[in-house]
Amino acid sequence: MIWNEKMECADRDTMRSVQLEKLKKTVKHAYDNVSHYRNKMDEAGVKPEDIKSLDDITKLPFITKEDIAANYPTGLFAEPMKDIVRIHASSGTTGKPKIVGYTRNDLDLWGECVARGMTMAGASQESVVHVSYGYGLFTGGMGAHLGAETIGATVIPMSSGNTQKQITFLQDMKSDILCCTPSYALTIAEGVKKVGIKPEELNLSAGIFGAEPWTQSMRDKIEEGLGIRAYDIYGLSEIMGPGVSMSCEENAGMHVQEDYFYVEIIDPDTLEVLPDGEKGELVITTLGKEGMPMIRYRTRDICYLMRDKCACGRTTVRMSRVFGRTDDMLIIRGVNVFPSQVETVIAEFKELTMNYKLYVGRENNTDTFELAVELAEGLAIEDIAFVEALRGRIEHALRDMLGIGCKVKLLNEGTLPRSEGKAVRVEDTRNLG
Repeated sequence: MIWNEKMECADRDTMRSVQLEKLKKTVKHAYDNVSHYRNKMDEAGVKPEDIKSLDDITKLPFITKEDIAANYPTGLFAEPMKDIVRIHASSGTTGKPKIVGYTRNDLDLWGECVARGMTMAGASQESVVHVSYGYGLFTGGMGAHLGAETIGATVIPMSSGNTQKQITFLQDMKSDILCCTPSYALTIAEGVKKVGIKPEELNLSAGIFGAEPWTQSMRDKIEEGLGIRAYDIYGLSEIMGPGVSMSCEENAGMHVQEDYFYVEIIDPDTLEVLPDGEKGELVITTLGKEGMPMIRYRTRDICYLMRDKCACGRTTVRMSRVFGRTDDMLIIRGVNVFPSQVETVIAEFKELTMNYKLYVGRENNTDTFELAVELAEGLAIEDIAFVEALRGRIEHALRDMLGIGCKVKLLNEGTLPRSEGKAVRVEDTRNLG
């Protein structure tokens, strides 16, 4: 089923025409109402009337998270506060949050985008949608909630935490759609197994997971543990929240809602636009967002784009899963390391769970790098010979994947804290003095 066939299955000429009309309006709206955009465009020597084709978007300057911070809290708002009906903020843990303002039309736009994505996962007016994203300033909970209500489904606003209560509601309310972070989905799956519930005893059919990078191997474990089909959903608070793109049943990339978002991939070093299929940094321009338009926003997320028609029938451009973030990349002993690479290695070992943490430090002017990961249920670190052999295999696989050595510390199951939202996978103490 397709929620909005007119736009999700539009031919390329129709979509580009819609995008160009909205881009012109967005650029003029931002120029006329946001001094930061006006100043940056003036410095670049470009005016709204210079945007005559979609290709002209490259004339516009980028905006970054540093620009958002410099205009904290509401300097990038393009509408007066009397027309801002909702405030959200990023879930970042350092510095001040990124404040985002929504008009009533913005919320309608958001609900439409998430409804399209949820329909890809089989949600309908008959669905019971169990939302375990955090509610509050974080966009995850309210975004999923808004999309489900747009469809007309029943929503259970659980938020995150209290896993046993989550499982009780999943059973008793016969929820068929679960929305949460992939790391929390693993925690729920672990809890289901511990209380002796078989996946087929739940009514779940699909899970909509986002807010953090995850691998295909992690997807496989979630699907097995909960007996569901897992779908990716992507978004950022600064852009809108979840629903910018989402995967369909083909699991061949995430469909971007192109009539609301124009996407580019750039080389993060040269800032040149890259061709489809080439991995780089995702840049997004909002089309039609009123409260806080974003023009050529550098997301820092690494992916690539695909424009061939999907087997599901949708014609919108698809983005690959996010491989990592340019600002999450660790440089260890001169080598670029992404946590997702480590996760890929962990998933290859049936003796391990997906509960892990990376520790990066510095001793005697040399970087230290350690992986702490839990053994699977039924295995124990007391079996010294087994543990030492397994540790050696894991360290060898990590060196092959990363190109550098990583010390491995194996732990009994249940040792590491469980995630109730976004998992904190890295502790880097090199800059703490």
